[in-house]
Amino acid sequence: MSDINPASNNNILLEAKSLTRRFGGLVAVNNVSFAVNKHEIFGLIGPNGAGKTTLFNLITALIPPSSGELRYQGAEISRLRAHRIAELGIARTFQNIRLFGELSALENVIIGRHLHNKSSIITGVLGLPPALKEEYKNRRKALELLDLMGLRERIEEKAKNFSYGDQRRLEIARALALEPQILLLDEPAAGMNPNEKQQLSTFIRNLRDRFNLTIILIEHHVPLVMGLCDRIAVLDFGQLIALGKPAIVRNNPAVIDAYLGNE
Repeated sequence: MSDINPASNNNILLEAKSLTRRFGGLVAVNNVSFAVNKHEIFGLIGPNGAGKTTLFNLITALIPPSSGELRYQGAEISRLRAHRIAELGIARTFQNIRLFGELSALENVIIGRHLHNKSSIITGVLGLPPALKEEYKNRRKALELLDLMGLRERIEEKAKNFSYGDQRRLEIARALALEPQILLLDEPAAGMNPNEKQQLSTFIRNLRDRFNLTIILIEHHVPLVMGLCDRIAVLDFGQLIALGKPAIVRNNPAVIDAYLGNE
C-alpha cells in the first residue's frame, strides 16, 4: 500500500520500517511502515485490538520489536531501552493514566524533569548550590506547565483526588516536562464530553506550535482525528490498511469496512 501523502525525506523525524511484534502466535503489529514529519500531528486509528497501543509501546521501547526497525532523526533506535528513548526526546501519555496518586500535582510534574538533572546525589543531599539551582529550575518549569494546563491553583493537591480530565492534563504536563520533540498521546479525549473534545483539539494544536512538537495520537473519536491531524494511519489486525490525509483516509473502502462504517 502506497502513502498518497508521504512524509518528506528531508523532514522525517520518526520512521518505522517493516515493524513487527509477535506475542507467541499472535501478531499484534504486522510489517508496518510509515514516516512522521517534524511538526506534524499524526493520527493512529483503528478498531480495538488493532495494535495501536502496541505500536506506541514499540516506539517508546516498553517492548522490543520482533523484526523491522525504528529510526529517529535518521538513527536506528529499535534496540534502545526506554530511558534512552526518553532522553532522545520521545515522551508519551498512557491509555490508562499512570500518575503517582499519593504525590502532589507539582511533584508529579517535577518527576518528569529527572532526565535533565545533572547534579549528583551527594550534591543534592548536602544542598550545594548546583543542586539548589537545579531544584529551582525544575520547580519553575513544572509551575509553568501546570499553569498552562489550568492546574496552577492545585499544585499541592494529590493526583488521586483529581477528576479524570484533570488527571489527563496532569499526565500531559509531566510528559512535557521531559522537553520532548515527539509527544505520543494515547486516547487523550477518552471520557470527555463533546465540548471538552473540541477544546482539546485546539489545545493540542497550541501545544504543537508553542513547544515546536511533533505529535502522534491514538484516538477513537473520529471527528476529532479528522479535523485535527495532518495525516492518519489506520491499523486493522496489526496491519496498516491506509495512510494519508484525512479526506483520503475517510473515503478509503477498506477503512470504512474495517472501522468507520457509517460514521
